[in-house]
Amino acid sequence: MSKPYDDMLDLPHHVSSGHPQMSMEERAAQFSPFAALTGYEAVIEETARRTVPKLELTENSQEEIKRRLDFLAGHMEQRMEVSVTYFLPDRKKAGGAYITAVGIIKRINDVERVLWMEDGTRISIPDILEITWQRERSGDRKP
Repeated sequence: MSKPYDDMLDLPHHVSSGHPQMSMEERAAQFSPFAALTGYEAVIEETARRTVPKLELTENSQEEIKRRLDFLAGHMEQRMEVSVTYFLPDRKKAGGAYITAVGIIKRINDVERVLWMEDGTRISIPDILEITWQRERSGDRKP
């Protein structure tokens, strides 16, 4: 009993004269998995990324920060190393993160309400949570 295509079983394998033969790696690549939902992994990672809400400072805390900034502005020539903890708003979703920058203050701009560090870090004064410096940390008197 003859089956369909039995007459083709003994024919030689066709080799194209116009196209070069594909390597085993290229053939295997045709069957490799693909990302049907391009960007889905990035969306999942972004959703899982945590942010924190900005804390609202009391009037006393705001006055303390202003007092410390005034002290530092009057002692810029001493080039004290300061530690500034501030809120950095997230660009993609609500909230942000609290960051601590350590370095020497280059300039305090009261008009724009910005503090510039020597390393180029720009800190919005309303976002500052805390300011300390080395003399304080070693037990010396606070301003």
